[in-house]
Amino acid sequence: MHVAVGRQDCLACDYCKSVYFSEKNEDGVRILDEVPGLLCPVCAIPLMNASLTGLPLRYCKQCRGMLIQMGEFTALIDALRTEEGGVRIPPAADPSELRNKIDCPQCHQRMDTHFYAGGGNVVIEDCSTCLLNWLDHGKLMRIVHAPHGSDAEALDVL
Repeated sequence: MHVAVGRQDCLACDYCKSVYFSEKNEDGVRILDEVPGLLCPVCAIPLMNASLTGLPLRYCKQCRGMLIQMGEFTALIDALRTEEGGVRIPPAADPSELRNKIDCPQCHQRMDTHFYAGGGNVVIEDCSTCLLNWLDHGKLMRIVHAPHGSDAEALDVL
């Protein structure tokens, strides 16, 4: 059973009550248990319950994509910016990604593909019905490291 202890997610045995904290992977994600019936929109394998900076998300172990609730998205970016620090100039987005066609893992309707309105020069998919964002591997960190607030204003002056 998946439980939260403080800001750390873990697995707890219903029988013996032992608690297991998984190690972070190379993306900083703690992978927990499988989400029954929720498949990766890219790989079609089961998504995993996971956490990043103590915030919940769904994660694909194969393509390393992330399904993040819209309500948690900004908090996740803010938490990662605090941990990561540093601004990098992200590469330009690939406009061909706007042709991506993926279906929402939850409602199975076509997700909207568009440029993310914040920094990072990334194309993301979202489902406004289920309030979910899909980010391919690496895109979350491009957003996190993109100039924002006073950093972005300073770059505009240059």
